[in-house]
Amino acid sequence: MSARIYQRPKNAMQSGKARTDEWVLEFEQSEARRPDPLMGWTGSGDTQAQVVLTFPTKDAAKAYADKYGIVARVHATPPKTLKLQAYADNFR
Repeated sequence: MSARIYQRPKNAMQSGKARTDEWVLEFEQSEARRPDPLMGWTGSGDTQAQVVLTFPTKDAAKAYADKYGIVARVHATPPKTLKLQAYADNFR
């Protein structure tokens, strides 16, 4: 089993920052998705891809992966940059 550990990004559609401090352990797909012949929906028999675990810290997520023998890659969180802009800058 392989997984990836990352910190949730801020939702681009909302200004709130809820749940952005959580770390997520998400399993990677072990088999390819295929279309259902009757309905046309895509799916697979891989149930591990549906599992998403949340942790308060990156170290807790890594400890869980090590405890259960999960090969996990940690994706670094990009630095947060603020673009300070005044309304008056639109008219210069």
